[in-house]
Amino acid sequence: MTLIDIPADWPRDEAGARAVQDGLRGRVITDEPGPPVGTGPVTGVDVAYDDERDLVAAAAVTLDAAGLRVVAEATAVGRVAFPYVPGLLAFRELPAVLAALENLGTPPGLVVCDGYGLAHPRRFGLASHLGVLTGLTTIGVAKNPFVFRHGEPGPRRGATVPLTDGDGEEVGRALRTRADVKPVYVSVGHRITLDAACAHTLHLTPRYRLPETTRLADRLCRDALAAAVRSL
Repeated sequence: MTLIDIPADWPRDEAGARAVQDGLRGRVITDEPGPPVGTGPVTGVDVAYDDERDLVAAAAVTLDAAGLRVVAEATAVGRVAFPYVPGLLAFRELPAVLAALENLGTPPGLVVCDGYGLAHPRRFGLASHLGVLTGLTTIGVAKNPFVFRHGEPGPRRGATVPLTDGDGEEVGRALRTRADVKPVYVSVGHRITLDAACAHTLHLTPRYRLPETTRLADRLCRDALAAAVRSL
């Protein structure tokens, strides 16, 4: 098993990580249209942990957006890069995620993260952080809201309601991807609008609640972690 290295300049404490967020947050772009829905490549990224062994495995799976067919996949395994601190999870995951994207060997296109972009207490979740570091177009599609409120979207597929902060600002949307099934929580990562992020999410959920990109990346990173543990 080959473990990726944690970057030498990676923050080691909460104060350092927050300073990095403060320095990068202003670079997030939220008014570009992003790629047309259903065209080009689209890549899902996800991670799995083995806390007992201090390991994290990341997976990147690229699909052809038109037919949702897998065209490339890659993994990376490394030591957890940062302690668990709510709001700073990107610092635990990004080194492995960046390595998995690099291992793909093909341009990833739109990147769908299992987590948050602007729907984050400091408006800079994993999707935004990844987008700013790489220049890629990114969105966050989370299974649960973080600290924000929302009403109940209508029961039909495609129904949405705003995800809002304490001041009423819309930071994302609760989106119903399956009729009468719990919504997912979509937010802008980088270089895309919220309307476009929701449209891409609907396209990527033809059968299940979660995007195909997320489902495939979740399975792949879990398999990679299990293989890494067996090799120890």
